[in-house]
Amino acid sequence: MTAIHTNKYPESYYAATLNQDTSYPKLTEAIETDICIVGGGFSGIASAVELAERGYQVTVLEAFKIGWGASGRNGGQVIRGIGHDLEGFRKTIGQEGIDAINGMGVEATSIVVDRVNKYKINCDLTMGYCDLATKGKHIKALEQDYLALSRSNYPHAVRLLDKNAVQSQVVGSTNFIGGMEDMGSGHLHPLNLCLGEAAVASKLGAQIFEYSPVTKITKGEQVVIETEHGKVTAKQVILAGNAYLGDLEPKLSGKILPAGSYIIATEPLPEELWRQLLPGNHAVCDLKIALDYFRLSADKRLLFGGMCNYSGREPKDIKAALWPKMLKVFPQLAQVKIDYQWGGMIGIGANRLPQIGRLSPNIYYAQAYSGHGVNVTHMAARLLAEAISGQSERIEVFNAVKHMNFPGGKNFRAPLLALGMAYHQMLELF
Repeated sequence: MTAIHTNKYPESYYAATLNQDTSYPKLTEAIETDICIVGGGFSGIASAVELAERGYQVTVLEAFKIGWGASGRNGGQVIRGIGHDLEGFRKTIGQEGIDAINGMGVEATSIVVDRVNKYKINCDLTMGYCDLATKGKHIKALEQDYLALSRSNYPHAVRLLDKNAVQSQVVGSTNFIGGMEDMGSGHLHPLNLCLGEAAVASKLGAQIFEYSPVTKITKGEQVVIETEHGKVTAKQVILAGNAYLGDLEPKLSGKILPAGSYIIATEPLPEELWRQLLPGNHAVCDLKIALDYFRLSADKRLLFGGMCNYSGREPKDIKAALWPKMLKVFPQLAQVKIDYQWGGMIGIGANRLPQIGRLSPNIYYAQAYSGHGVNVTHMAARLLAEAISGQSERIEVFNAVKHMNFPGGKNFRAPLLALGMAYHQMLELF
């Protein structure tokens, strides 16, 4: 398992506001376990919790620190659904499969909320989310979404909002013409959630090792997972490296593209100002292809993100790139200081559907959440735990979808995807 940047947490608002300082050992011996999980982000740690709760002996191997990758750097938005229209998969999974995944998209958020409450994880969980429309076709999409939720007996309050309601109740900006409020979704401090869940898994008996990148996997009835200084012999394995899996498993690496996503955080805002910006303390996203997303932190900074980068080249100055986007929404922030700027890699699949399944009878995987990983990782973890426990019906819905390798190979797949996204962004202008 490979990783980029540094062996410490990258500088970010989240790294600066950790509520616990965890330190797990490096693997330096040969051990045996029921299940070895490769990757210490949300997919791996949530799987460890699910499996430890079921009584399995679990070992987690993380190349650097728990939550070091996208799990500890993302926008912190817990949004209902899997983040993609399922209609294109109808021929493969049918209406029954579409209904099942839609149901799991709702369940995914509940898993996060229930776990935070059950184990009293301190991660600033706040409910309230709003999709924002910038053009007429977005309004139509929100109306369809609202009808679908109404027919499905969605258990949380949902409202369609006109321009005036959005501006007075959700976002103090004239940029948006409508929206849909969802009180079953919300936002949190993702790194503190991941670290809190790791502590839960550890208390339940899971072994967690940091600074233990996997160098080799030997498949068989017993799988041998090697690190530089140790090895694990396991009955079953979960590959949960996502965008940071590298070339450890070629069957998976060609099906995922690491894409950059970036965030800036302001200084703490005075109450009069933050109440102008986000009076209801919602997390929000607009519906553009190159979307913007933003929310308030617990200490009332504006966290503003977007600018998903498919080119493989990171911006020289994240603040300079996101500052104009933020001011377009909130010109009243022109004199506000930016305290933090950071980015990281999320995993993108060619068809945008999360990739959850098995490579062989005892090797499972979960990856490619396409920017919706906070909650979907937790649903993936539950599906993996169910399958390992002998209840494989639900994971088969995802396993039935065949995922193509990105064209162009390692050197050209990112530029080709960047070109395709640029084309769709151009169409959005018309």
